[in-house]
Amino acid sequence: MDMGRESRWDKDAMTVEIAFALVTAAVLAGVIFAVAWALALVLGLSGSAGRGMLVGGALLGAVAGVGSLVRVLLRFDKQRRMGN
Repeated sequence: MDMGRESRWDKDAMTVEIAFALVTAAVLAGVIFAVAWALALVLGLSGSAGRGMLVGGALLGAVAGVGSLVRVLLRFDKQRRMGN
């Protein structure tokens, strides 16, 4: 039959997992940036301090988002290779 080829179910599962990983990574990055923005507003930071807080929040959010994306996709790949 189709030995060695991925079934349609496997391809659909990969698509769903990739979409899940992207959405959760974007939400995580957005939440971290929003927290940094809220802190800058609450603390009344302006000028370079406020900008630094926003840049730091954006960088931290990006790193956390990419880390989350990689973690979810690696976990899925490990489960797929184990046959689950």
